[in-house]
Amino acid sequence: MKIQEVIRAINQMLADGVIDRYAIGGAVGATFYLEPVATIDVGVFVTFKSAPGSLLVSPQPIFDYLKAHGGAVQGEYVVLAEWPVQFLPTTSPLVEEALDQALTLDAGGVPAQVFSAEHLAAIALETGRSKDKARLLQFLESGVLNTQKFGELVTRHGLSDAWQRFGRQFLSDAP
Repeated sequence: MKIQEVIRAINQMLADGVIDRYAIGGAVGATFYLEPVATIDVGVFVTFKSAPGSLLVSPQPIFDYLKAHGGAVQGEYVVLAEWPVQFLPTTSPLVEEALDQALTLDAGGVPAQVFSAEHLAAIALETGRSKDKARLLQFLESGVLNTQKFGELVTRHGLSDAWQRFGRQFLSDAP
């Protein structure tokens, strides 16, 4: 099934007030800038609302809404248009900033909120898993990054040491 159906459902959640904002991150977010790679899910970052009169936040309203609109809950995912979708909270100041500064991009005629390439690259650096390092290399080699903006993110979010380690490991010609 097409990702546009998933994005339409998320945009409808936004219009119906179930979520205040969202942005697509992870591997699917990266495909707006890079060649597609295999992934098992769509990572959608949201700010969860607290229940009226409570300080606790819960993804339950999202699950309830999507189940009522044809989605199926399977573990941590909601399956929409045959895509497993994971609704994720912001986990760091960098991810919060990425959500605040998400871009509206075209997904085959459907507007989608997506993390910027620079934020996706910085998040990959921050996360530091093997697949994230590979994605960061893709971003660097593709030429889609604004290197000044990326550098500012690295500095502002305390990732300079991680960037230096990454550079020694992957960008150095020395053995």
